[in-house]
Amino acid sequence: MKTALRGRVVTMDDAFSVVPDGVIYIEDESIAAVQAAGAKAPAGFADVKVVSTGGTIFPGLIDLHNHLAYDALPLWSVDKKYHNRDSWSGTVSYRAQVTGPMKVLGSSPDLLPALIRYVECKCLLGGVTTSQGIALFSNQGVRRYYKGLVRNVEQTTDADLPEALARIADVEKTNAKAFLARLKKASCLLLHLSEGTDDAARAHFLALRVGADWAIAKSLAGIHCVALQRGDFDVMAARGAAMVWSPLSNLLLYGATAKVGDARDAGVTIGLGADWSYSGSKNLLGELGIARIVAAGAIADRELVAMATKNGAKILGWDKVLGTLEKGKRADLIVIGGVAGDPYDALLRADESGLDLVVIDGVVRAATPELAHALEATGETVQVAGRPRMLALGDAAADPAVSALSLAKASSILEDALHRLPQLARALETAPTRSVGPFGDGPPTWYLALDELGETGTDLRPRLPTADGLPSGASRAAKAGAPLSEIVKSIDLDPITVADDPGYRARLATQKNLPEALRTALRGH
Repeated sequence: MKTALRGRVVTMDDAFSVVPDGVIYIEDESIAAVQAAGAKAPAGFADVKVVSTGGTIFPGLIDLHNHLAYDALPLWSVDKKYHNRDSWSGTVSYRAQVTGPMKVLGSSPDLLPALIRYVECKCLLGGVTTSQGIALFSNQGVRRYYKGLVRNVEQTTDADLPEALARIADVEKTNAKAFLARLKKASCLLLHLSEGTDDAARAHFLALRVGADWAIAKSLAGIHCVALQRGDFDVMAARGAAMVWSPLSNLLLYGATAKVGDARDAGVTIGLGADWSYSGSKNLLGELGIARIVAAGAIADRELVAMATKNGAKILGWDKVLGTLEKGKRADLIVIGGVAGDPYDALLRADESGLDLVVIDGVVRAATPELAHALEATGETVQVAGRPRMLALGDAAADPAVSALSLAKASSILEDALHRLPQLARALETAPTRSVGPFGDGPPTWYLALDELGETGTDLRPRLPTADGLPSGASRAAKAGAPLSEIVKSIDLDPITVADDPGYRARLATQKNLPEALRTALRGH
């Protein structure tokens, strides 16, 4: 299949080239050419109709850190300023508002397809074409990732896109040398690192020291890194390690975020992640806007956009095939309406209502009705800020249970389930205990693999011993307490876009821990 898209093309190549009036020629999943609109069409495209997008074309957004399964939960009104990840994840309110609801949803196989459909559409409507995945496990002891429409960094089944790791085995957590050996074998290891502002948070980084050396390699991408100092970033840069920045989540919880200017000046490659809707942005498009406010002009707009595109691809080791709009690369792209003004400014100011087209692997996944018609794409019609958008959710390779489900139906199922959380929790508590093992009868039944809610033999962050021999953080496995049916309450489904969530920015502005500059900017948006 051949397609030609016309618009202002922001290539995000090394020279930050922008083609004011260009055409991207796409054949199947790849970009055949990017050139000025007046140039002769490349071979084989002479008879292909050029579709005018009327907008600015960017590479698809790469979200390097997102707990997608949790993104149906609404924004938390953070009760106080915390100092590290361990200090808030064990609170009663966290169990009632996060771990409790997620255990109910994740343990209900009939709700799982609706949850997956909803959170993936949340990505698509925010221009996200690559993200971390959703882990599943079965009653037969099998573990896998959900296969959907958005690229999953942990499971690609593509030789050109090496799979990232986001979990480490217990044995690797106890020994820095073993951890380093694992790093050297990996293409990319995405791990929470020094999430918080106190010495306990920084201890997670200091525990990576191995004598005079460090258990740090090019494959390490440290998520958050809030507690790190300039010298720590120098250590990371010298060993080729990267950082994934999630400013809104950091600020909501800790009142501070990573010293991103120091990281940049040290030479650390920086990617961007929305984290999750509960204490972060709804999607990476929103996180880009927050990052710009937080950077306060210290980081150029085009560098911020690079964090969500080319840098993300570089961190994953995917930069030869993704992250920029160049000949031979995969056709992952988004279109923001309009061609006036600075293109980077336009993207950083945009919300979902200004996103006109999302293409993954050359396939239209979201579009305005006009572009959907011109590109002969069909699918479900949804409303974004009162305007229709087409979502093309069919895919023969995706999980069939989810493929058969519309976004409208998924939303209805989740809304009902979240309103009935206490009843659903009670039903789970009285249901027969399910057995998990390698030899089940019949087809497997799948559940969410929510690692942070219990000990599963894997973790999302290294917990190596510190110099005094103590672990560099406490276990966050959910502690036993009152039955879930007694603590969970009915909650609302998080609106799928900022554009469809009236008062969202005003509610953000009331959060206790935000710096005044961000609070003011949110109120004035």
